[in-house]
Amino acid sequence: MPSQSSTTDSVALFAALADRTRLRLLNLLGGSEVCVCYLVEILGQSQAKVSRHLAYLRRAGIVAARREGKWIHYRIVPPPDKATQSILLATQQIFAQDPEMQGDLCRMTSACCAPEKFSSLRGAPRPLPTAPGAAKASSPAPSTSRRNQRI
Repeated sequence: MPSQSSTTDSVALFAALADRTRLRLLNLLGGSEVCVCYLVEILGQSQAKVSRHLAYLRRAGIVAARREGKWIHYRIVPPPDKATQSILLATQQIFAQDPEMQGDLCRMTSACCAPEKFSSLRGAPRPLPTAPGAAKASSPAPSTSRRNQRI
């Protein structure tokens, strides 16, 4: 019989995955640490709505945030148990077959390559790739400034 904690983790994960906006956010965070301003721009939704969904993902334990000055960066973190990790990884693999998810990634690439085309992204730090397998490892985000690095 699964423990109460394990069941609670699974319920929180399934609840987090039960919303299209949150799935789109996870898709965009796939292998990167991304500033919330990029997520707002790509999704075409208000900053308040995007932040509310990111907070939901943080409470579910699958997204972490890091502040750098006025910018907040988000990244996927591994769930605490193997079963929940496998559910999250399977969900991420499905994104490759979804046209809307692929369109979001194309818009992200466009925004990252030419942020000056988007007035809301002027001066914003570009998304940074996370270490390979970062969604499988539980190390915290580096605390060094990456403002001048490019992907």
